[in-house]
Amino acid sequence: MGWFKRSKQDNAKGNPVNIMEGMWIKCTVCRATIFKREVDRNLKVCPKCHYHFPMSIEERVELLADVGTFQEWDANLIPGDPLQFEDTLPYQTRVRNAQRKTAKQEAIRTGRCHVADIPIAIGIFDFSFMGGSMGSVVGEKICRAIDQALLAQIPFVLVTTSGGARMQEGTLSLMQMAKTASAIANLQEARLPYIVLLTDPTFGGVTASVAMLGDVILAEPKALIGFAGPRVIEQTIKQRLPEGFQRAEFLMDHGMVDQIVERKVLKTTLATLLTHCGARAMSV
Repeated sequence: MGWFKRSKQDNAKGNPVNIMEGMWIKCTVCRATIFKREVDRNLKVCPKCHYHFPMSIEERVELLADVGTFQEWDANLIPGDPLQFEDTLPYQTRVRNAQRKTAKQEAIRTGRCHVADIPIAIGIFDFSFMGGSMGSVVGEKICRAIDQALLAQIPFVLVTTSGGARMQEGTLSLMQMAKTASAIANLQEARLPYIVLLTDPTFGGVTASVAMLGDVILAEPKALIGFAGPRVIEQTIKQRLPEGFQRAEFLMDHGMVDQIVERKVLKTTLATLLTHCGARAMSV
């Protein structure tokens, strides 16, 4: 038992050890118990079933961007609270808690970088910040990033992981679905590539807007992607869902995803797609 770290609560109740806190990690999909360092060495991919564990924004930048090329935009944008929303906690308290926990201002980071010397605008969601929910600042940052892409005439790449629209902002959050879709239409009119990478999980209003409007839609293996959760759907339709429903592989089989890409070849695949879409590398 020395391999595992028990929490005080586990010790007090005599429950099984919490392996997520120690040197081992349990796969979300195959439930295998794996040495955590092995997962980290494997780009946070399960060696048993190839499920791709979540990555931080910093890890995503390191994976996709050429070294030293990422330049962040609009880092200091923070949400207001015009509705003065409060449930068990005031909305502003929830935001401040998330900012302290994640050391980030919001649930997305946008900027410019190079991928195999190809300049792109990029947005990367962070699920650890209030479930990657899309509120007014997230929508604004996406639209501003698209404006920068239009100005520089470069492609836009979006990496999604989200629970959907941020309920604490009410209609203001739902407005971002139309707002970002309109900005993407401007990209299409300018004939600039828009590529989306769906990661686990991508749900709700993000799936219903920016996530599924890409010219090319990629997904990581076994990522959960949908609008409502599977349990909600089953309770609504009173039927059992098909095996693998809402996993990336199911969506690809049904024409909603263009390609499932493993993390180890993601940057190469993205560079190839950008080249085929007409993007050019910076001249030396």
